[in-house]
Amino acid sequence: MVNTVVAQAPGRINLIGEHTDYNLGFAMPIALAERTTVRFEPDGTDRIFLRSKEEGDGSSFALSARPGDVEGWAAYPAGVIWALSAAGHDVVGGTMEVSSDVPIGAGLSSSAALECAVLLAMNAATATTMDRSTVARIAQRGENDFVGAPTGLMDQLASLNGEPDRALLIDFDSTSVRPVEFDLSAHGLVLLVVNSNAAHQHSTGEYASRRESCNRASRTLGVDSLRRVQGQNILDRIENEVDRRRVRHILTENQRVLDSAQAMADGDFRRLGALMAQSHVSMRDDFEITTPHIDLIVDSLLSHGALGARMTGGGFGGCVISLVPAAHVEAMSASVTEDIADAGFPAPTVFVARAAAGAQVCTDP
Repeated sequence: MVNTVVAQAPGRINLIGEHTDYNLGFAMPIALAERTTVRFEPDGTDRIFLRSKEEGDGSSFALSARPGDVEGWAAYPAGVIWALSAAGHDVVGGTMEVSSDVPIGAGLSSSAALECAVLLAMNAATATTMDRSTVARIAQRGENDFVGAPTGLMDQLASLNGEPDRALLIDFDSTSVRPVEFDLSAHGLVLLVVNSNAAHQHSTGEYASRRESCNRASRTLGVDSLRRVQGQNILDRIENEVDRRRVRHILTENQRVLDSAQAMADGDFRRLGALMAQSHVSMRDDFEITTPHIDLIVDSLLSHGALGARMTGGGFGGCVISLVPAAHVEAMSASVTEDIADAGFPAPTVFVARAAAGAQVCTDP
């Protein structure tokens, strides 16, 4: 038995393509340099003991744990191990020490980073080999069916497939992942991230309600997914006004993803910025997943010279991303921070992000 395994998996930022994954559409995330590390010492027992520097406490669960048995952050590792076992793969007990610099609750997918790191560590400890699409699907099943969060597949695919200075054009119908050059430094730009420090909350049911609205519209249209009507003029067939706006966001967002990939290939970052801004308006008005706090950050960034800005993540809080000239980062960060303070919101955390490598495992730590 392997003595110790160390696996790392990054968080992600979605450049464009929000809530399109569970509609089998398109999205274009990047993996982040910030990542979660899992140090796993298998011992052959039937329990996993968890320790976390960030959580400040430990917990444990049986390898036989089922949905509903484990609560809190431990449900994520328990869920993916349950899904791995349910798929017929070996699992083994032991101690997992978890550390992470992925901000929690910021829409940067700290949960997927944890899930993927746990799965890679477990697979390495049991000498299990599988392709990364399979790892992603197992992680998704753990989050959906064990934790109870009805998320799509984007977060896991981004965490597993990241490449330095590359965005990932994901087609969720085929689960294909195509790298697209995203070397902002060559164009004198940076990706500036403004963490609102207002945690997004999927547990409120808002995420699930958006997903159900899309599913309801699909049933109305007689298709298994909104992807089947991409490019078609079908909005007048949806009588429910709210569902119609939800569908309009998904279909126009899919096209914005494809247009953004082309803009990046052409080196046209002003076009990319304009598409990001359009995406935010669609999320605000049609999908209704932004907040006044987030909208203020976007407006502030644009007013101070950002090429484009949009919320990233599932919504209702989290982070805003923007394309900013590298020479203006310090001044823009100060101006936006001042605007947010003047409006009475909490001070943000502002940092520069860059596309980084995906998850990896080291069996000789």
